[in-house]
Amino acid sequence: MSPATRTGSTRTRARVRRTTRRPVRSSAPRWSRRKELRPGEILAAALEQFVERGYAATKLEDVARRAGITKGAMYRYYDSKEALFKAMVLEMVVPHVEHFEREVSSSSASARDLLTAFAHGWVERVYSSPVSGLAKLMVAEASNFPDLASFYHEEVIARSARALTRLLERGVQRGEFRPLDMQSAVVILRAPLILMAIWKHSLLRCDPKILDESRYVETYLDMMMNGLLAPPAELHRE
Repeated sequence: MSPATRTGSTRTRARVRRTTRRPVRSSAPRWSRRKELRPGEILAAALEQFVERGYAATKLEDVARRAGITKGAMYRYYDSKEALFKAMVLEMVVPHVEHFEREVSSSSASARDLLTAFAHGWVERVYSSPVSGLAKLMVAEASNFPDLASFYHEEVIARSARALTRLLERGVQRGEFRPLDMQSAVVILRAPLILMAIWKHSLLRCDPKILDESRYVETYLDMMMNGLLAPPAELHRE
């Protein structure tokens, strides 16, 4: 990533963190709520709108209406659809990546346990939330909006890939996992989970019974672990 890109990403992060709050539920009418609640409500509305309509078809006035504010109020927080999308990703998706990064960096658990926690955590925090719809959106829109695709790749895909690579490298170094082509292994480990999210927002609507999420994840882990684990003779104690 170039210095200019890093600078732009840093500025976006700073702006988001100054103005954004987590969504807070309130029984008060939206127009009477405190202003500091609005950025979180706007981002939640934007996520729903982007997932339902796609990036190209989403308009700022539609997000504003969904958030219960005027279009003018929207522009006081986000001056463009691109700024809104990036803020949404930084506030609602990146924290999940950061959580995984911290787990890999600070946990003393085995690589096998970390990989199991990664799969279950992804289902609990991403697949089960509206954020899961962004997988389908990015597949559909990436070629039409390459700058947004690059931003999403750098902030979400590349960072999660680096953390997963560190996890696998730890497993190989400790003798838990057999030697791997790391780049290929990381892609293969993520692909079934990404496909799971894409299914949720597409073909799964035609036949919800085609996928049992808990059995899918257990089968995923069983197949992956059997492919990753080193032969018993290579295992050793720390």
